[in-house]
Amino acid sequence: MLEELLSSSTATSVLNTGAHRFRESVKMPAGVSWPRYLRMFAASILAMFAGAQAVHQYYLPDLTIPEIPPKPGELQTELRGYKVREEAAAALEQLKAQKKVD
Repeated sequence: MLEELLSSSTATSVLNTGAHRFRESVKMPAGVSWPRYLRMFAASILAMFAGAQAVHQYYLPDLTIPEIPPKPGELQTELRGYKVREEAAAALEQLKAQKKVD
């Protein structure tokens, strides 16, 4: 019975040592483990997607592709979101001015 305990604890320690060596060999050159690297990679990708979405929601770019490409010098880019906010601010100022006059 004692021999069984010794053999099982020895086997366990050998397995633990092997697992420890495996974990050390999985480390990347910078000393970061693969799971941590993958979590950081996923977080950075999600942050980039969220940033792109925020920019597209704020500026509302025109992503339509014209049938005929414009000639050089004819392409005009506008930020619709910025233009809408400017028009709304101008309309608000105009309403304020009308109420002061009336």
